[in-house]
Amino acid sequence: MNDILVIAFDSTQQALRAEMLLEYADIENDMFPTPKEITAGCALCIQFPETDLQEVDHIIKAEQVEIRGIFKQKQQTYEQVVL
Repeated sequence: MNDILVIAFDSTQQALRAEMLLEYADIENDMFPTPKEITAGCALCIQFPETDLQEVDHIIKAEQVEIRGIFKQKQQTYEQVVL
């Protein structure tokens, strides 16, 4: 089973924009409320399979999507993924 990563945002506009870009690239994703363990300015985040990390990173950078960070769940908390 693939691990799941979470993108956190500082604005709802950027979250919705990222969701649209990932869907356009046929990357499986799911928008849900930002976990309380992740401090972000937006109440929405997007989860996606870790196997798509490189493509997601490329899209975020190429389209200049503003994110708070990409996180991976570790037991009961989240750890930021360094890109």
